[in-house]
Amino acid sequence: MTPEQAPTSADVVTMDKIVALCKRRGFIFPSSEIYGGVGSTYDFGHYGVLLKGNVKNEWWRAMLREREDIVALASAILQHPRVWEASGHLAGFTDPLVDCKTCGQRFRADHLGDLPCGRKPSKHPGETDDCDLTEARDFNLMFETTIGPVKESGSVAYLRPETAQGIFINFKNVLQFSRKKPPFGIAQVGKSFRNEITPGNFIFRTREFEQMEMEFFVPPAEALKWFEHWLAERMSWYTSLGLRPDHLRLRAHDPDELSHYSSGTSDVEYLFPIGWSELEGIANRGNFDLTQHAEFSGEKLEYFDPETKERYVPHVIEPAAGADRATLAFLVDAYDEEEVAGEKRTVLRLHPRIAPVKVAVMPLVKKDGQPELAREIYEGLRPRMQAEYDEGGSIGKRYRRQDEIGTPWGVTIDHQSTDDGTVTLRDRDSLAQDRIEIEALAGELEKRLAAPWQTPKLNA
Repeated sequence: MTPEQAPTSADVVTMDKIVALCKRRGFIFPSSEIYGGVGSTYDFGHYGVLLKGNVKNEWWRAMLREREDIVALASAILQHPRVWEASGHLAGFTDPLVDCKTCGQRFRADHLGDLPCGRKPSKHPGETDDCDLTEARDFNLMFETTIGPVKESGSVAYLRPETAQGIFINFKNVLQFSRKKPPFGIAQVGKSFRNEITPGNFIFRTREFEQMEMEFFVPPAEALKWFEHWLAERMSWYTSLGLRPDHLRLRAHDPDELSHYSSGTSDVEYLFPIGWSELEGIANRGNFDLTQHAEFSGEKLEYFDPETKERYVPHVIEPAAGADRATLAFLVDAYDEEEVAGEKRTVLRLHPRIAPVKVAVMPLVKKDGQPELAREIYEGLRPRMQAEYDEGGSIGKRYRRQDEIGTPWGVTIDHQSTDDGTVTLRDRDSLAQDRIEIEALAGELEKRLAAPWQTPKLNA
């Protein structure tokens, strides 16, 4: 890590604090919990749905609304088995697996030094005389299923392990309707499935996850230029939404890490409590994918330039991000603790654009017409932004609840409000409270929401 990449100081956040906050405030909790759960599967609660939805919306904004050279796609999860044969997933999408005959658990052979043994005292697999590990063998990570009611020959299919192949097999369709020519991209957000041997670290590595993936098709001679372009673009996206630059880095893959078809791949990494880990990969994939699918399908997947009369198979630059990992990074980066009036305050300093709720409307007391006025204000704000009406508990407890949700602004209706038509507008980060006229409130909030923003981390 270079001095520029070194964090300024230690974070107060831990993964345990994030997990506890997510469950307490309805962001994320274990799936099938009443039945004991299913390993490393999670359900997103109300605020988690809103947060991850905002992350995906910001990705779409960067891909579609801020550009004119990318179109959208939503491909099927179940695809023809030949897709995965052509892509190489059927033969080569594997991790090395070992079994421990003593504890009955399975482990990735290349991660033994990072994994806990299933027996006490906790050691790494293979470190004690009791461990009895098998030889490593290849384990295919694709989930297998069947198409139709009867499992028989020819009915085998797979849950897609990535969204990218759905883009490649639709290249010809998109080229025909979109009137695009290279350089142009096809973007997709959707579920992928990988039968990970050792998932873990909350939602960082799960068997079911969402990807935000874009394939950018370019003339072969322009591949390097566009690869460098997307490296810069993707780093900028994370920092523009509040991730601290000293907790982000771009790590180029060593030659022995590169896929056989890649001439260059770099990972956007974030400094999680578990250490530096991948958020997104940007790869220069060459023409491997289109060439493979052309060979296996018999369809020509190429571009003919009517101006130059040149016919070629485009090269592909692929930024591939995890929606779940990005959501986790934003949660971790936003988490902060401070002392206010002698009490500890936990707050999520989320960028307002990705905060699940933009404003909470709260009557000071449940009488004197305050709830009625508060609800009227809330009903007026709700069509313009994600708002929440909150009247349960003391005003201090409501502030703390909204702070933990990450709500950037709170509107309090009090005795003065019914007299002069003003309310108190509270800022989550500075705790500043401004008196503002009700008629000007929506415009002021929209102005703040659109304004440039920089994370005000206090304790990191």
